[in-house]
Amino acid sequence: MNTATSASMRITIAAASGDQVSLGSYPTYAQAQSVIERLADQQFEVETTEIIGNDLRMVEHVTGRLTWPRALIGGIGSGAWFGLFVGLLIDILTTVSFGRALLFGLVWGVIFGGCYAAVSYGLIAGRRDFTSRSAIVPSRFEVLVAATHSDRAHALLAASPR
Repeated sequence: MNTATSASMRITIAAASGDQVSLGSYPTYAQAQSVIERLADQQFEVETTEIIGNDLRMVEHVTGRLTWPRALIGGIGSGAWFGLFVGLLIDILTTVSFGRALLFGLVWGVIFGGCYAAVSYGLIAGRRDFTSRSAIVPSRFEVLVAATHSDRAHALLAASPR
């Protein structure tokens, strides 16, 4: 058994048994990451640590208003890219010329992408007329270490400069 495998097994066993100790809780991921970096700089077995995001919440950032032109342009654009991909596959797998294969894929991709966008937007128009991005965001990050390594981790953190 190599060192990486045995370290991985120790972490799995520690996590399964709940045999971990908190080194601290931080409001940002960067702060939690810096704790691990400080330990790594002092040759600590960082494989025994974890960063856990707590108090998760879903955040949706509204990026703009969705209108018929915007929906159709988005559908046509994505259809065109997919059509070009299909055209390349046709060129590779058949004896059709490169230009004809790309043109065929592009034209049909634009048609299907535009139709799909029109139907999709037509079904939801009036109920969700905006675009957005969503993410799951923790409010705090906790740094955990295997209990067998906690005393050394606490000592190294106390002695290291911030």
